[in-house]
Order: sequence, then structure tokens, then C-alpha cells
Amino acid sequence: MSTIHPRITEVLTHTFKVPVAEIHPGSTMDSLEMDSLAVAEFAVLIRETAGAIRDFDQLPKNATLADITRFIDPAGDGGARVGGGPAMSNAR
Repeated sequence: MSTIHPRITEVLTHTFKVPVAEIHPGSTMDSLEMDSLAVAEFAVLIRETAGAIRDFDQLPKNATLADITRFIDPAGDGGARVGGGPAMSNAR
């Protein structure tokens, strides 16, 4: 995966205490048991640590970590439309 994926993993494991074994490209915020406050904090931390400038509210709630990585990775196809459904900021 891209260089952003290790940063996502680091934030999830260190800040939110998500076991590394649960973090894989198909994981969603719901599957990682992240509530809406945690998702909002995650978005802020990723913006700060990865320099991501995209608006996470554009991501659907059911976005996978692979979708999130593609969305914010400056070297990848960050403009690609991912998933469908309600915005990620409305999680749980």
C-alpha cells in the first residue's frame, strides 16, 4: 500500500489502541469500533500527521482503510470516488 497506510496504522494503534491484527485494507471505522467522536479525532490526526488536506466529510461512512488511503494519498488517486452512503463524519 502507499506511504500513508503506515501512518493510518500508527494513529489507530497508538491513539485509539486498535490491535494491529484488526487493521487491514478492508477494515472500516465501524469494524474497528470507532464512534463518531473517534472518527472525527482520527480525521484531525491524519490531517496533521500526513499533511492531508482533503475534507473527510466527503468519505462515506462505510469507507474502508484502503478507500481512506486512496482518498488522502497525494501520490495516489485521491480524487477517486469511493463507496457510497452517508458521510464518514456521521459514523455511529
